[in-house]
Amino acid sequence: MTDAFMSKLCSNTPVVILAGGKGTRLQPYTTVLPKPLMPVGQYPILEILLRQLSEQGFRNVTLAVGHLAGIIQAYFKEGRDWGLNITYSYEATPLGTAGPIAKLAQTGRSTLVLNGDLLTNVNFGSIVRHHYEKRASATIGTTRRIETVQFGVIESETNGEITKFREKPNLDYLVSMGIYVFAPDVRDFIPLGVKFDFPDLVQRLLASRKRVVGYETTSYWKDIGRPDDYEQANIDFPAMESLFLKQHVESKAVGTRF
Repeated sequence: MTDAFMSKLCSNTPVVILAGGKGTRLQPYTTVLPKPLMPVGQYPILEILLRQLSEQGFRNVTLAVGHLAGIIQAYFKEGRDWGLNITYSYEATPLGTAGPIAKLAQTGRSTLVLNGDLLTNVNFGSIVRHHYEKRASATIGTTRRIETVQFGVIESETNGEITKFREKPNLDYLVSMGIYVFAPDVRDFIPLGVKFDFPDLVQRLLASRKRVVGYETTSYWKDIGRPDDYEQANIDFPAMESLFLKQHVESKAVGTRF
C-alpha cells in the first residue's frame, strides 16, 4: 500500500487512549502523579505515545480519564503542541478497560484503542491496516513473552505417580500488548455505564462468532504499569530513544484545525 494510502488511513482513524487508571502497582508514586505522566527518560509515557501517533499520521485522539484527570488535561490541553486534536472523556466511577468506549460518539470508523502505559515502537498504522485486511471485528496486538518459572515444575498422574520433572522451565506464550482495533459494531457488545473489561468483551465477541484476530509483532514492548517493566523501560529508553521517537514534532499554530 502507498504512503498516501497509509497517511489517509491513519488520519481518518480515531484513537482512544485509556488513561484513567489509578496505577496501584506503581504506588506510592501514582498517589500524586497519574500513571500516564510517569516519566520514561525525559518524557511522560503518554507524551511518548502521542508523539508516536502524530509522527505516524494520526490526528484525532480521545483520552479516557478518571484518576487525577485535571493534571492530565492541564499538561496535554487540546494537543496542538503535538500536532493532534485531543478531546477528553471523563468517568466519574471506574469503567474498566472496555467500558469507556461505550461512552464515545459513533464515528462509523474502526477505532484504535491503546493502554496509556505502553512503551513500544510498533507501527500502529500497520495494525489498523491488518484489521481492515482481515475484515475483523476486533484486532489485538500481541507479542511473545518468555518467563522462567522460579520453581521445579512437576507433572503427575491422578494416582500421584510423577511423570516429568522440569527445573525452572521457560514459559513461552502470546500476550496482549494493550493495543486494539475495534469495528464500529463492537460497541453493541459493551454495556453502558458499568465496569467492563477487554477480556469480557472478547469473550462476548467470540460467543457471537465475530471475527477476532491477532497482530503478532516482535517490536519492543513494555507495560510500565508493572514495576519491573517500568524499571527496565527507563534503562532501555536513553539508548533506544531514536527507535521510539523518530523525529521532533513541531508545535502547531494556535489556529490549526484538523
